[in-house]
Amino acid sequence: MSKVKVGVAGYGTIGNRLAAGVARQDDMELVGVADVAPTLSVRALKERGMPFKLFTAFDGAEKGLEEAGIPVSGGFDDLLGEVDVMLDAAPGGIGAKNKEKYVAAGVKAVFQGGEAGEVADVFFHGTVNYEKGLGVDYLKLTSCNTTGLIRAVHAVHAAVGLTKTFITIVRRVSDPGDTHRGLTNVLQMDPIPNHQAVDLMHIMPDVEATGLLVTAPVTHGHIITISVSPKEKMSVDEAVTAFRNYPRIKVVRIDEGFNSNAAMFQWARYMESPRADQYEIGLFEETVGLSGDDVVFAINIPQESVTIPETIDAVRAAMEMQSTGAEAVALTDKYLGI
Repeated sequence: MSKVKVGVAGYGTIGNRLAAGVARQDDMELVGVADVAPTLSVRALKERGMPFKLFTAFDGAEKGLEEAGIPVSGGFDDLLGEVDVMLDAAPGGIGAKNKEKYVAAGVKAVFQGGEAGEVADVFFHGTVNYEKGLGVDYLKLTSCNTTGLIRAVHAVHAAVGLTKTFITIVRRVSDPGDTHRGLTNVLQMDPIPNHQAVDLMHIMPDVEATGLLVTAPVTHGHIITISVSPKEKMSVDEAVTAFRNYPRIKVVRIDEGFNSNAAMFQWARYMESPRADQYEIGLFEETVGLSGDDVVFAINIPQESVTIPETIDAVRAAMEMQSTGAEAVALTDKYLGI
């Protein structure tokens, strides 16, 4: 069976991780990436010897890239002519414009959570509604917070079912390196419900969800506290077991040093993970408890890399590479080393 040919639009925080993730899939071929300027990530691509081809995202962009000594293999249409599916990691709003080109070229596409919902036919999550994406041309991921949140909530739902959930998100203010956001010495409140709770209900329509969001002046991941109402009573041990058995959740212990978002980031460094990427969410075992019959717990969301596995799952669904989510998720995780 020939490999599925994949391209990436946008080679920034998410795009460079998508490219690396696709390159690790034995049944996919990364054709190349498209970008517009000699950013640090694009310059690093050149310094690494151009392990894959770079295309321009729009006409005229080649001048600045070539002046920076970065080899260009063609324009956006050239890339579209070589791929089966595009992973669109362009800034919000640009993906919708790119879609017009995907439609014209007859190319499938997967969009990230920052793009407007109407850009896609299916709101997608690999471990929950994979089958809804089978053969679909345009899929959209949930945001980083929602992606990890759904994993944790669905772990309980898959074990015993649940009726509702309430979440509190302590959101990092920006990605590391973003200097245009100057939030310091403040915790900024947003009104309820936050979009993550609303989006969770799109993926899991049988669960009632609401929540609030607090933006904090940190960059190494988000923390989410969650309360879920199971249909059947669960003990703390049963809940922890459900989390341990669910894909892409790493149960960690505070008494072993995993006491913060920064500790999770440091762990990835110590494990010599490229870019300190973490594909799994961290679930703090000592935060799992009961409030009446409700199960409460806290998770860490590594915002830069958490959506990579689900995006690759989306390629598998759109191209009908596997017929079930369990099979697709297992292959994605195998190749990513999860």
